[in-house]
Amino acid sequence: MKNIVIAGGSGGIGLELTQRLLPKYNIHVLARNRRDLPQAPTIHFHPFDFLSDQALPVIDGELDALVYAPGSINLKPFRSFKMQDYQSDMEINFFGAVRFVQHYLPQLNKQRAAIVFFSTVAVDSGMAFHTSVAAAKGALEAFSRSLAAELAPAVRVNCIAPSLTKTPLAEKLVANEARLKAAEDRHPLKRIGQPSEIASCAEWLISDDANFITAQTITIDGGISNIK
Repeated sequence: MKNIVIAGGSGGIGLELTQRLLPKYNIHVLARNRRDLPQAPTIHFHPFDFLSDQALPVIDGELDALVYAPGSINLKPFRSFKMQDYQSDMEINFFGAVRFVQHYLPQLNKQRAAIVFFSTVAVDSGMAFHTSVAAAKGALEAFSRSLAAELAPAVRVNCIAPSLTKTPLAEKLVANEARLKAAEDRHPLKRIGQPSEIASCAEWLISDDANFITAQTITIDGGISNIK
């Protein structure tokens, strides 16, 4: 059975991915708490906060995939941001991913392995109030492509860039019917994303079916970035 480490695997898209992989992978989940994480012999929970200075957990054995799912949705006008907002967003979205990969890279399968990150459609679309998260995720996308070049051919590295998705992190953005309707209407498909739709792409990217794909950012956004 293949071994995978999922950072942020107990909530939102990370949890959906964990549940999808449950029958096929030995899964190590790094998260602040278990939340709705299933109890199963193949799930190993490691309490960890990527905003802390603690050392990453030791996981024994060879690893076949790494998935970094922690993130933030910190939206407000540029004039309202403080430097600490940018620093915090960089820490969780970018530096945390770097620490994660640095720590577990030596254990990745030397013949065939995969790394998946999560970005945002706002990196390429230029959305108001997104300066902090778009900057942090933009750094992550550039890091992903450079890392893919460096680790090829043994390790494939890809990003997924979703639009607004129905997760606990996005709850405040769709807190009532009016906000939800406005968010849905901004998308040509007239709805927001579901965690299962994003997680299914991540599941595919770490599978052998995606063995010819690396250095890509795959956009899943209901058409919002390309259809006006």
